[in-house]
Amino acid sequence: MYSVLFTHVLRRLDPEVAHHLAFGAIRVAGATPGLEPLLRRRFGAHGPGVPVLGRTFPGALGLAAGFDKDGVGVRGLTMLGFAFVEVGTVTPRPQPGNERPRSFRELDLRALRNRMGFNNHGAGALADRLRRLRATPAGRRQVVGVNIGKNKLTTAGDAPADYASCARLLAPWADYLVVNVSSPNTPGLRDLQSTDQLRPILVAAREGADVVTEPGAVPLLVKIAPDLADEDVDAVADLVLELGLDGVVAVNTTIGHDRGPGGLSGPPLLARGLAVVGRLRARLGAGPTIMGVGGVTTADDARAYLAAGADVVQGYTAFIYEGPFWASRVNAALAADRGQAAR
Repeated sequence: MYSVLFTHVLRRLDPEVAHHLAFGAIRVAGATPGLEPLLRRRFGAHGPGVPVLGRTFPGALGLAAGFDKDGVGVRGLTMLGFAFVEVGTVTPRPQPGNERPRSFRELDLRALRNRMGFNNHGAGALADRLRRLRATPAGRRQVVGVNIGKNKLTTAGDAPADYASCARLLAPWADYLVVNVSSPNTPGLRDLQSTDQLRPILVAAREGADVVTEPGAVPLLVKIAPDLADEDVDAVADLVLELGLDGVVAVNTTIGHDRGPGGLSGPPLLARGLAVVGRLRARLGAGPTIMGVGGVTTADDARAYLAAGADVVQGYTAFIYEGPFWASRVNAALAADRGQAAR
């Protein structure tokens, strides 16, 4: 059914228009009284929970940042079977992002390419929305991560202040925070992955969160690019250990393609994502959490990430191509694996 809709309707629409239409339906579902228990019984994450970051996630597959930048669809997305939702990337001040067109389908690869540029309503608006979500019992049960970034016009020297500002506003409502220094669509952002520039950003984010919560109570992770050289992946891992960070999200979109401007996501990322996760796990040891993301389409792809050393996985692109029940199918398969392992 969804494949027919995608082939004959959605793929003919501008990708950003199609996104807003689909997202509108998800938001309506999340706000419809009585619908949540019905959808949760049919599509919610099943089976044993996954211990991650001092919490128990209801499943192993969550939604990667980028789909719900402003935290407006968390309830609907979890109702469709995502075990957790990472919202953002959000910046201290609202910004419109790059000019359109800025989202593209690469149909032959079942991939997406985007140059969105951190379009979002700002950290204050997201904090208000998450505060309202957490005011309800259902909202408190949902696992929500927040991906934070810097504004486009903020200089590299002022970047730590942007990340600290986001952390202060959002830590009280987040199950975890992710420092995003790896999007290719904000000029100069990826340069911040060098350890000399990354260290003060991570320290500032940690301090910003600790001002408004118990010190260390909100886990802090960093998201890295697949295009980092192996020695730079090792350097980030060493910095994570040095600063006592809680983990790494690997990987973001890649600029290693010839499709045009922007970062590519989807199946072309799978091999490099697995390699980076494996390298991180070897360097980090058993302690810090690794969230594997990039090219997860099937349950076997997710299993490959878990086997490489990831604790949980995230997806986004496959949700667009495979349809609204994709997360439920993958989470059900992974839950069955956990159930068998527990016997």
